[in-house]
Amino acid sequence: MTSREIIRRVVEHDNPPRIGFSYSNFQGKSRLRDIVSVGPKADPDFDENRREDGKGGELWEDEWGCTWRRLIDWTKGGEVVGPAITCREDLESYEPPDLDDPSRYEHAPEVRENNADRYLLGGLTGCCFNRARYLPTFSTYLEWCAGDPDLVQDLNRMVSDVVLGQVDIYADIGCDGVFFCEDWGTQERLLVSPAMWERMFKWTFERLIERCHSHGMTVWMHSCGYVCDIVPPLVDLGMDAFQFDQPELHGLDNLAEFADRTTFWCPVDIQVILPTGDKQLIQEKACEMVDKLGRGGGLVAKDYGDNASIGVDPLWQHWGYEAFKQCGVFDPENAHIDDAEL
Repeated sequence: MTSREIIRRVVEHDNPPRIGFSYSNFQGKSRLRDIVSVGPKADPDFDENRREDGKGGELWEDEWGCTWRRLIDWTKGGEVVGPAITCREDLESYEPPDLDDPSRYEHAPEVRENNADRYLLGGLTGCCFNRARYLPTFSTYLEWCAGDPDLVQDLNRMVSDVVLGQVDIYADIGCDGVFFCEDWGTQERLLVSPAMWERMFKWTFERLIERCHSHGMTVWMHSCGYVCDIVPPLVDLGMDAFQFDQPELHGLDNLAEFADRTTFWCPVDIQVILPTGDKQLIQEKACEMVDKLGRGGGLVAKDYGDNASIGVDPLWQHWGYEAFKQCGVFDPENAHIDDAEL
């Protein structure tokens, strides 16, 4: 059974022979990786204009028209310091980048062909919030949510239109699904109230999920922080998979309530489990995740891509991988678990 078929069965809860895996190499050796991704190529005519600001920071522009700044010795990412949109007049004359231009995806059919046996996810710029919040700066965007919701809705629709254009392109390529990152939570709560999310943002998810499902594609969403309040409505809308790096923050028992209707794509928890370096605890938690989320489908195990940021030795993540392989294989004859073959 191919990786592609296994992930299909995981997502559809169709008694897969094992859980899914999307692990990177470890000590130069491959590990199980059922999923590959593809995204738009960079705009060859766009220049980020990276430069130092003389105050320990680096500035650059993105293709959405925002100016970013980071501290050179401290961070890889940054925050928007120069907005692309400051008022309704800016939005009315604004031209978004051409992420829905098929020429930026000319390489993607080759990726599909070279990975015919794997599950292919096309990368989106977000649902809408992930990009829309940066265009006026995040703080201004939240102020508009409270003070000028109509402007936010128009901004959201503009970004959503770009995203739907990406969806249509990925469908033509033959992607199995789409994936996007959209961080909605702090460690304690949503970034907006559940009522505001329901009123102002739920429709963007409904629009995205409906378009993807009309093409026969699944929808995979990453979100950091505590987002328990929006898991039930998103499941009801048909969200196919949630990528949570902190499953313990939500509670495995709470997630298990939805494990027969959606899929969870997770590492062993990156905040409270992996950093302990406790091999027994890490492996016990991996097996608990299989038991509560993955029986009959519903779990894809992964590693976290930045060990240094969470203070984790790569070996500690490998302990989790070994436990997932031991506990997460239900039908060895069809599980295709030889790492060297992938």
